[in-house]
Amino acid sequence: MSKEVKIGTRGSKLALYQAKRVKGELEQKFPEIQFALEIIHTKGDKILDVALSKIGDKGLFTKEIEQALLDGQIDLAVHSMKDLPTDLPESLKLGAVLERGETREAFVAAKGRTLSDLNENDIIGTSSVRRRAQLLAMNPKFKVVDIRGNVETRLNKWRSGHCTATIMAAAGIQRLELGEAISELVDIEKMVHAPAQGIIAIETREEDPFIDSLMAGINHTETWIMAQAEYAFLAALGGGCQVPIACHSEVKDGEISITAQVLSPDGSRSIKQTVKSSTAQAVETAQKLAASFLQQGALEIIGSIERQTTK
Repeated sequence: MSKEVKIGTRGSKLALYQAKRVKGELEQKFPEIQFALEIIHTKGDKILDVALSKIGDKGLFTKEIEQALLDGQIDLAVHSMKDLPTDLPESLKLGAVLERGETREAFVAAKGRTLSDLNENDIIGTSSVRRRAQLLAMNPKFKVVDIRGNVETRLNKWRSGHCTATIMAAAGIQRLELGEAISELVDIEKMVHAPAQGIIAIETREEDPFIDSLMAGINHTETWIMAQAEYAFLAALGGGCQVPIACHSEVKDGEISITAQVLSPDGSRSIKQTVKSSTAQAVETAQKLAASFLQQGALEIIGSIERQTTK
């Protein structure tokens, strides 16, 4: 008797691309099972005229999908992992991740321009408090404006003159085959990305052996290690996706390298550090790195951010 597995996703083009990637990998591994997509609209999809930092980030793009998972309306949920809170609802867990895509930021501006070419006459669009802080750390006189919407909406706002440049995750642009808009892939040394950027995550219910067996068939081991490490760092600092916390990791030959950064909203204060260890100690290493950040005053920086976003 065949079983249909329902995959929950947001309805944007990027979300659907990611859900279809998961569906495709599952169908290839398990051709005897039927898989279907279920589109669910989230709060973050509905509120497009307010900066993300003003409406809170806890489950902004995930809460409604998670409720459908808990209610049994769907069997698994696909997310951009950087949208997932570090503390998942009770009875839910991270089930698997696909192989990581491009981690770097995409600088979008007139062709030939790079991040280094920005000057005080530019208007730079971003809804990310992390990117804003990183830009202001480069030059406190930069003009940074809020720009919301999906990938195509933000690109259209740039094209229409709302801003002269914008920065967003390169993975999303590439997955939508809009890479011609990218003027520069920003080196990690210049701008460290959000924790888990470029990772497609699959959220599942606890105590579901059948779904667990499917997840084991498509989980990408090296990406899983990076995801666990970067989220361990984020969780140890108590940060969400609307706090200027950046974290990048690389896995090679049984070792992991983790580079992290915490900034004040205006970019005037920054802590940045890189550590390395065996992959077996990835989570513990990330937690120790977070402890080092806390000793250097990261909690005070994060506290100042939270006070500003609750005003």
